Parts: sequence; C-alpha cells; structure tokens
Amino acid sequence: MKKLAASLILATLFTTAAHAEPKHPAWSRSSNVYEVNLRQYSQDGTLNAFTATLPRLKQLGVDIIWLMPLHPIGEQNRKGALGSYYAVKDYRAVNPEFGSVDDVRKLVKQAHALGMHVILDWVGNHTAWDHPWATEHPDWYKKNDKGEIAAVSFKNGAGETEEWADVIGLDFGNKALWPAMTSAMAFWVKDVGVDGFRADAAGMVPSEFWEQARAQLDKIKPVFMLAEADDPALHAKAFDASYDWTLNGIMKKIGKGQAGAAELRAYISSPAKSYARDSYRLQFTSNHDINSWEGTDRELYGNAWGAMAVLSYTLPGIPLVYNGQEARLDKKLAFFEKDTIDWKNYELEGFFAGLNALKKQNQALWNGAAGGAVQLLDVGNEQLFAFKRQQGANHVRVIVNPTGLPQKYKLAGDGGPATIKPWRWRIIVPD
Repeated sequence: MKKLAASLILATLFTTAAHAEPKHPAWSRSSNVYEVNLRQYSQDGTLNAFTATLPRLKQLGVDIIWLMPLHPIGEQNRKGALGSYYAVKDYRAVNPEFGSVDDVRKLVKQAHALGMHVILDWVGNHTAWDHPWATEHPDWYKKNDKGEIAAVSFKNGAGETEEWADVIGLDFGNKALWPAMTSAMAFWVKDVGVDGFRADAAGMVPSEFWEQARAQLDKIKPVFMLAEADDPALHAKAFDASYDWTLNGIMKKIGKGQAGAAELRAYISSPAKSYARDSYRLQFTSNHDINSWEGTDRELYGNAWGAMAVLSYTLPGIPLVYNGQEARLDKKLAFFEKDTIDWKNYELEGFFAGLNALKKQNQALWNGAAGGAVQLLDVGNEQLFAFKRQQGANHVRVIVNPTGLPQKYKLAGDGGPATIKPWRWRIIVPD
C-alpha cells in the first residue's frame, strides 16, 4: 500500500493571509445555516406560516435562517406564473403573497427569542425590468452595444453565454448607485432587525461595494455576510463565508462513482485556492439551485448521500441544510410555480439534529480559526477517507467509506482491524 507520507499528514484547508478579515459575529462561531424557500415551505407560503414552525427548527438545532428573497417580483418578462425570487421589483418591500414587512419583523423577533438569527437573500447584481430605478435612474444600469438596457447576459463557468431574460444588470461603475443600494440593505438591518445577508451572484458585483456596505452595516450591529462566490479576496473586508463548490463537486462525483477517498485527500492537501485561516466556507449537499436545476439528494449522491452530509458538517466550513432535506425531499422543486414540500414524517430530523449537536458540542468542528485544522489519518486502507480535527483538548476523528464495498481499517490504539459498511461513516469524539 502506498504510504500517506508517514502515519498521518498534517494539512489544512486554509492558509494564512496578510489581510485582516471582518470580525465574525460571536454567535456565528459554531453555527449552521438553514435555507428557506418560502413559496414552497408551506401550503400557505407565507411568512406567518413559516414563523409558526420556528420551534421545530430550534429543536432541529438551526442557528442561522437564510430566507430566499422576500421582495415583490417583477411582472415584465416574468418567468412562469409566479416569477423568480431573484427578479426584484422593490428592495424595501415584501411580496404581498408572502406577507408584509411587519411580518418579517415578527419572524425576526421570534427567531431572536429562540436564540436563532436571520439573514436575507440580497440580489445586488440586477433588478426586475419594472423596478422603479429603471425609469428613474436608467444611468444605474448596464447597456448593450445599442446603448439600451438589456437582459443580463454573461459567460458561465463552462464558457457558454447565459442570459437571464427576466432581469437587467446594475452598473456599479456608476457610484451614484452605491448609497441607494447600501441604504436599502441598512433598512433591513436597522428597521427590521435581520442579522445579515446572503449575497446573490456576489462575484458579479465589485468587492469594493461589498466592503463599504459591510462597514456601514457593522455600524448598526455586527452582521453575518455569505457570498455566493468562491473568491478568497471577498473575505478580506466584506464576507464571513463563501461557497465551497469544489468540495460539492467532489461529492457529486463520488455519488456517480467517479471519485473517492483520493480526491478528498487531494482536496485537503492541495486546495484549489488559498483562503485565510479564519475564512468560513459554506458546505452543502443541496440548496435551491442544486435541488431545482440539478436533482434531489438521491439522484445526485445515491447511497453516498448520508456520508457526504457528514463530511459537510465535519470538514472545515459552515454547514447548510436546504428546507425539506430533513424530510428526505424527493423531488426537484419548481422554481417559478407553486410546488409545496411534502414533509411526510420528517424522517431525517434526528440525523440532522445529531449533526447540529455534534458541531455545537465539539469546538474542534467550529467555524474558521475557532475550529481545528485537518489532520489526515492513515487507517491502513486508501479506500477510506479519515481525518482528525483538534482544538485545545477537544478532538474529533472521522472515517468515511465512499465506496460500495465493506472496508477494513485500523486506528491507532485499536485492538485490531474493524470493518466499515459501504457508504457509512464512524465519528469518534472524546468521552
């Protein structure tokens, strides 16, 4: 068997950077995120109907509630019957289908009373065609070659031209836009009480805008900022957390039998990008994009799904659960129509409650520099992915079998080899 460079390899997902990051809110250090697709969360699809379920989420161990955009949705060039959450017509209002601004205030107040925090999905890169700014401030928008405001068009990660026909792009080169956008964000923090934002398409907006916005918001209260991006530079002065698409991509390949322990070890020992030690990386098996456009957990990961969820909680990062995963969501939720989650008997609530408690009770698994770095373990079988994280006296060891066959392993101090079943895991914590 090829040796793993001695009995264990010390590696970390992060490296030290010269810049000073924004100060993370203290309550985010051991936290997880729960994403809410309000339209599909209940038959009513309202803020008040969701607020009534907050005690259940508290029992689940949820810390940060991420609400997908709540704003009125544009009607011009609308997609489907109900339109996309991300075609915003008014940054300071609430879609009347969901409720009112006062309903958001009540939701936030109740969440705070239960010890949870709330972040709002913020669509800074573009607006609906019928947003008032399009007529009041046409100079705030990007123009096509004819000098006309046009639908957002860009090159995606595959190098293909993609168009979002229902939205038009804002031009952050015109800094007259900046105070208006920042003021709208501040309204939700100061007047409504939200605790931060998930920034949609964050990399399509200049980092300088996010940096000045974060500075202004932190003057109101410490906020939590999550970027839908994976640029390490966004962590410098603006964001607490960013998407770890790299790990999610490896997980999907494992689900298809195209990757395994070797790829997970390479992810740790040779990271694709260099992040500061205290950067939070969002870890996930699903979210609104993955579920609606790519597939369900079963479709994407097959029998590997549970093991991948365990990795999302135990590798460095802040874990995400998408609403319905705790009920084993078995359909792709329609994005532009009503398509309510079937909650059945919440069969995976215990699974996620256990993972949330595991993270909360073991500082080695906390976020950023508050948690421990990764030490890869040699368990005598390269088909297994094994690692240890330690912070102070607390340490957690994890062994995952990302294969469809039983695998033998031996940990230091064990009396003899043990067997781990296909697609299963073992988590060892101090007594």
